[in-house]
Amino acid sequence: MRPPVNRTALEAELARLLGASVVLQPMTQGEESRAFALTVAGEELILRLHPTGHGYAKDAFASRNFGSKELPVPHVVDYGILDSGLFYCLSERAPGVTLQDLDGSELEPVLEPVARVMDAIARTDVSAVSGYGPFDAEGRGGHTSWHDYLLAIADPGADGWSRASGDISETIARLFDLLHALAGHCPETRALVHGDFGSNNVLVDDARISGVIDWSEAMVGDPLYDLANILFWRPWLDCMEQQARFFDQNRPELLKDVRRLTCYQLRIGLGEASGALRQGNRRMLDWALARCEAIASEAGERG
Repeated sequence: MRPPVNRTALEAELARLLGASVVLQPMTQGEESRAFALTVAGEELILRLHPTGHGYAKDAFASRNFGSKELPVPHVVDYGILDSGLFYCLSERAPGVTLQDLDGSELEPVLEPVARVMDAIARTDVSAVSGYGPFDAEGRGGHTSWHDYLLAIADPGADGWSRASGDISETIARLFDLLHALAGHCPETRALVHGDFGSNNVLVDDARISGVIDWSEAMVGDPLYDLANILFWRPWLDCMEQQARFFDQNRPELLKDVRRLTCYQLRIGLGEASGALRQGNRRMLDWALARCEAIASEAGERG
């Protein structure tokens, strides 16, 4: 549920924080988050609000350490907690709309620029980050190796799996076995991974990528993981399907390592399944597990 917001009180508090009058213009909302556009001293900004503020400090870390001409990461002006208890993040407003907002004809000319931004992410210096897997707002990775991160989802004691039973438990156990078998084929690469790339976190303006946002899932590991994310979600979103087709046709060399891509897609799918179990979302649980089984079956057919 989106948090209730008293806009008058919010504008007054922001005016005190920024030292200038503020008028907020509502923008597209998420299930829990709210976003507003505003202009302060001639600078166009975005205000995001969330009950937990998950990822806002990490967005600031990304803007300080990863942004470049080839990888446009909007500058974070400020973040913190408001009098209402909501967390906020103020960042520069990148022009344009998300990939998810584009129709088929609009997507086609930006597929190559999107692929180039993925290349830029993979080339980004990660010396500010330690360890592997998802890192915190100070750049501390939570795992000692990429292999450790991949298999952490298969820990029987991990939150979520205790809620599984019957056929669901059997399906998950089979997928765990396959994940274990495939993880050994994955390299211990230290590169930047966005972790949720390809849909509503990529902004496009006039056929160019104007911003890569929401770094809450960012990690250090194998950059092929971001391509696996596109492949995993291709049946769910048209923008992912079109990107997947682009790689099929124009970057086939990236799709040759079936075992790595299968491993990463299973890791992504099992993460979704675990979250769905915690939330009691049976629809997403069934979809994620069915998608994982389809990916495993396709990989088996391809050898």
